[in-house]
Amino acid sequence: MKITIFLFHPDLKMSSVNQALIKSITTEVKNIYELYPDENINIKAEQDALVKSDRIIFQFPMYWYSVPPLMKKWFDLVLEHGWAYGSKGHALDNKEVLVAVSTGAHLADYQLGSKQNHTINEYLLPLFSTFTSTRMKILKLA
Repeated sequence: MKITIFLFHPDLKMSSVNQALIKSITTEVKNIYELYPDENINIKAEQDALVKSDRIIFQFPMYWYSVPPLMKKWFDLVLEHGWAYGSKGHALDNKEVLVAVSTGAHLADYQLGSKQNHTINEYLLPLFSTFTSTRMKILKLA
């Protein structure tokens, strides 16, 4: 099984959690902020990496209850209509996808009635909707 981590962390050296995760896995890691410091994303290269992967992991820190800005831009450009979704867009059908997100708060803070008052999954609902629209299989950690 080919696993690719698409890492969207603008300041990886400041995140020991994210560094530990990518060092413990023997798979391809695409550090998107390092690959595209000018934000000029090679759409074809990214699409090829997605096609060659059986399991796709998106790793990122949560920024203002969402994804980092380059990650949003990456989704907007790479997941093209007619390629990733739409009646003729089937490139990602049945690909397994997993989200590895880090936050600056404790998990207990992301519960109804707590400091954040919502779960992490609630904040990331647009991301999961994107996966559903592209017919990917969303994996959940046990």
